[in-house]
Amino acid sequence: MTQVLLDAATPALEDEWASLHHPWVRDLAWLLHAPDIIESDYPGRPTLEELGLGGAASRKAWLRALDAEPQRLVPYIGATPPRRLGHYHERLWHALLDLAPATCLLAINIAVHEASRTLGELDVIYADARGHPIHLELAIKYYLGLREGPGDERDPARWIGPGCADSLARKHAHTRHHQLPLAHHPISMARLSALGIDPKLLRQRAAMLGMLFYPWSVTKAAPHSARTAAAHGGWLTWQDWPMLRDHLPTGTLGAPLHKPHWLALPGCETYRSLHRLETELEAHFTGIGAPRQYHLQAPDGTQRRFFIVPDDWPRSLPLPPITPL
Repeated sequence: MTQVLLDAATPALEDEWASLHHPWVRDLAWLLHAPDIIESDYPGRPTLEELGLGGAASRKAWLRALDAEPQRLVPYIGATPPRRLGHYHERLWHALLDLAPATCLLAINIAVHEASRTLGELDVIYADARGHPIHLELAIKYYLGLREGPGDERDPARWIGPGCADSLARKHAHTRHHQLPLAHHPISMARLSALGIDPKLLRQRAAMLGMLFYPWSVTKAAPHSARTAAAHGGWLTWQDWPMLRDHLPTGTLGAPLHKPHWLALPGCETYRSLHRLETELEAHFTGIGAPRQYHLQAPDGTQRRFFIVPDDWPRSLPLPPITPL
C-alpha cells in the first residue's frame, strides 16, 4: 500500500457514534461496522443484517437507547471494563449478540478439558434469527507491518503486534487449525450437548477485527489474505515523528487511544495541538518508551491512526507458525 498522510473522512460512520456519550456504547457502534482484517475459509463476523441492525434508523435508535441506559451493559462487561483489550472486546460481543434484535447469546468461554489438560475453549455460541447455533471465535488485533522479516514481502509473519508477542500468521494459523476444529472434539461435543446445544447443527464463524498499520513514508504490500476493506493506519519511529509532523496540515490535532478503548475514536475533548502532543511523546519516549497509538485529524476532516514506536522497535520477533496457513 502506498502511504498517504491522512485518509478521507467517513461522515456516515462518524455521524453514527458522534452523538453517543458512553465509551462502551461508542465502542459498540465501532464494533457494528468493523470489518474482518483477513479472508478465511470460514464465514467472518455477523453482518448488520444478521444482527437485525441493518437499517440505519433502527440501528441509531438501538444505540441511543443503550447510551441512555448503559447500565444494561454491566452484566456483560462488569462494573469496570477489563484492562486487556481482548477480554473487553469479547465482552462487547457478548452484549451485542444478546441485546441485538436477531441474535441470542447461548454460551461463552466453554472450557474443554481432557483429564488434567486444558485443550482450549470455545469463545461464543449464539443463536441466529432462525435459532441455529453458531460457534463464533473472536479476535481483535492491531498489527504493524515490517519492511523486512520472515518469508516474502507479503508474508503475514511480517505483521506483528506492538508488543512483539504475536503475529498475523500465528493468530490466523491458531484460529484455523486449533480454535475452530476444537468444536468437533468429542469432549467439546459432549459439553455442548450438556448445555442443550446440538453439536451436529453447529455452524462456525471467525471474527478477526482490528487494524493493519503500514510503515509510514514507504510503500508496503498488504499481507496475503488481507481483506481489501480491512481498516488501516500507519506507524513510524519516534525519530521520524518530526518528518510526519512537518508534513501534516496546519491545525491538525491528535488524541491518544488508551487500552482497552482502542476501538471507537476518542471524544473531541481529548484532542490537543501537535505541540502539546509532541511534549507528551518526548516525555514518554524518554521513559519506558512502549508503542503508543494516536488518532490525528486535520481541519478538513481527513484523519488517520498512527502507532509511534521506540527507535529500536521491534526488539524481538514472534516465530512463524509451525502449521502452514
